[in-house]
Amino acid sequence: MKYEDLIKQFQSDKYAPVILLCGEESYYIDEATAYIEQHALDDMAREFDQMVLYGKDLAGADIAPVIGQARGFAMMGGRKVIIVKEAQTIKKWDALAAYMDNPQPSSVLVLCYKYGNPDKRLNVWKTLEKKGGVIMQSDKLRDYQVAGWITQYLHNEVDPKVSQLLAEYIGNDLTAIVGALRKLVDGRPEGVTTITPELVERNIGISKDYNVFELQDALIRGDVLKANRITHYFASSKDHPMVKELGILFGFFQNLMLYHYLSDKSDRAVAAALGINPFFVKDYAAAAKRYNAMKTFRIIGYFRDTDARLKGINNPSAKDEDLWKELIYRILH
Repeated sequence: MKYEDLIKQFQSDKYAPVILLCGEESYYIDEATAYIEQHALDDMAREFDQMVLYGKDLAGADIAPVIGQARGFAMMGGRKVIIVKEAQTIKKWDALAAYMDNPQPSSVLVLCYKYGNPDKRLNVWKTLEKKGGVIMQSDKLRDYQVAGWITQYLHNEVDPKVSQLLAEYIGNDLTAIVGALRKLVDGRPEGVTTITPELVERNIGISKDYNVFELQDALIRGDVLKANRITHYFASSKDHPMVKELGILFGFFQNLMLYHYLSDKSDRAVAAALGINPFFVKDYAAAAKRYNAMKTFRIIGYFRDTDARLKGINNPSAKDEDLWKELIYRILH
């Protein structure tokens, strides 16, 4: 079950007898757990009938003591909620499989299994789903999905460049991303609705002028001075490892090669084919005018050569700044 579908069930006051929240992405696990903690019981019942346990504290790493709690009745006569955090540390699950044959109707057992997934080939998890339990699997976003997720989270009240910047510098850790976004939203001046690169620089510390997307823009426009200024900054900053920035630029030129051979170059068709925000289609149109298909093909080769030299192949002494200078020169000339 997806997170959104699970929350809809909760909003309808429907809670399965056992809920397994698992996966590599902890954000949705934390959000679903927080919703249960805040809404499954009213304030008075929460004091008596909600308990939080930790897998690491269970004797013998066995779920059995938790099942004993789940079989009991609520003190207030309604629903009882047992939340088990760090469930990934539990090793013995036999008692859960037995419990699923006859779960306590008034109990809700929540298992928070972070940073991975249990082996669903095991009988206990098959039994859980067959007997009315629910499994929500929270997977990591792929890198190319992050910028779109940010835009959606902010209800499109964000400069598309900001989504790209945050995706590059924070990565796909949704908890870290949401922390940064809340800081940006709280830091907006009164009356400002859109999150801009200036706000990012002021509140997060990511430069609006010295980043890989500004370098990409310089290459699109053929601005040698700006490109060299940015790469000089990169070479002197530990926050801009060359291998990471190369990967982003390489992806742009790979997409540019695909762009050259698209029969339909409308914004919608290009965005769908390249998997990008339509806002950025104009960048590919502009780049295509400067770099024809043959030049783009050669540029992709330059990136591969630079990446190999960065890793020490046929490169006894060149530093990052030297490699940047050579790469920029080869691209622009």
